[in-house]
Amino acid sequence: MCTDVTLLMTGATDLDGRHVDVRVDGGVVAEVAPAGSLAPRPDEEVHDLTGHHLLPAPAEPHAHLDKALTSHRAPNATGDLAGAIVAIRQIADAFTHEDLVDRATRAAYEYLANGTTAIRTHADVGAHSGTRHARALVEVREALAGLVDVQVVALASAPWGPGEAEENARLLEEAVDLGVDLVGGAPHMWPDRVAGFEMSFEVARRRGLPLDLHTDETLDPTAQGLLHLAQRVRATGFAHGATASHCVSLGVHPLEVARATAAEVAAAGVGVVALPQTNLYLQGRDAPVATPRGLTAVRTLLEAGATVGAGGDNLRDPFNPMGRADATEAASLLVTAGHLSTREAWDAVSAGARRCMGLPVPAVAVGSVAEFLAVEAESLDAAVAGAGTARVVVSRGRVVASSRVQRVYPGAGVSQS
Repeated sequence: MCTDVTLLMTGATDLDGRHVDVRVDGGVVAEVAPAGSLAPRPDEEVHDLTGHHLLPAPAEPHAHLDKALTSHRAPNATGDLAGAIVAIRQIADAFTHEDLVDRATRAAYEYLANGTTAIRTHADVGAHSGTRHARALVEVREALAGLVDVQVVALASAPWGPGEAEENARLLEEAVDLGVDLVGGAPHMWPDRVAGFEMSFEVARRRGLPLDLHTDETLDPTAQGLLHLAQRVRATGFAHGATASHCVSLGVHPLEVARATAAEVAAAGVGVVALPQTNLYLQGRDAPVATPRGLTAVRTLLEAGATVGAGGDNLRDPFNPMGRADATEAASLLVTAGHLSTREAWDAVSAGARRCMGLPVPAVAVGSVAEFLAVEAESLDAAVAGAGTARVVVSRGRVVASSRVQRVYPGAGVSQS
């Protein structure tokens, strides 16, 4: 990566409403000054961002690139989580290495075009898929290095038949040997939830890797996987980093129970990833009246001081046919369905997501990593609503993607871009 050319962004509006010029050198913010203060240097790359909001670039803390772009191949007949699992298994045997790499790469570029410069993706590992998903995504990670920061989680599958639990445990170790970045699993899908948790936790502890578990992806009000994870992290001093994704049941727990769990989560330093698109799509289908929202208790977690990230989860696959690979979708749903403020919602998909991923948090401040998304919009509300018609994506101090939409109204003789 070339770092001898500096980047100057002029006239931008930051999260705090300041109109600023920002100079980036060597992948970090070198200068911040009032708009119009910084003069271009010879050979400096200059971008006029007047009318743009310069935001910390989002990160996707929970994706499934191995499943991406398959909804047309296997529609979810029932629309719920069980139906999605059945649908994906019907087509997974036909996934070739080339198909996995191609779809994951196309999906990663779609994320990048929309401003996401870091992606944590889960890769199915188990008796039904072996380790080929992990092999493919590790290859994608290496191919995109320097452009998109990809983290691969070995998602240990729940056993479906005799002997699968032992086989899945063996394959999880094999995936670690292949070079995945994190250990994962979905203990709530196991017949024995404790056994499912212990398998993933012990591999992560023994191999010194962070843990990222699908946790309580259910509206069962008795599910306590998140609490169990937090308590185990504290009791063992697990110091490699732990993330719990989904945590849907926390949203239906009595408030005093949710608050107690959130306090444990904050004390343990466990990050929680909310996934509004997929959970709103999959959850609550058996409750046609007063349908629960299917979201974790984001406000309760924030009030407890827990790290809360948010992402899109599935990208047009049987688990969510409507994924956009755009952090503005997750953020806007946190505003409308999660009742966060716009600023809180953007923090969740950017700063919170990056903290869950163990990455530095960008800011318009000297010394910060230069990971930014500039969106043409008159306000932060408009930017997060997806109203921006132009985006400029900066990663590692370079402009790595840009987009512009032109709208033409022939009857009115108007063209907008």
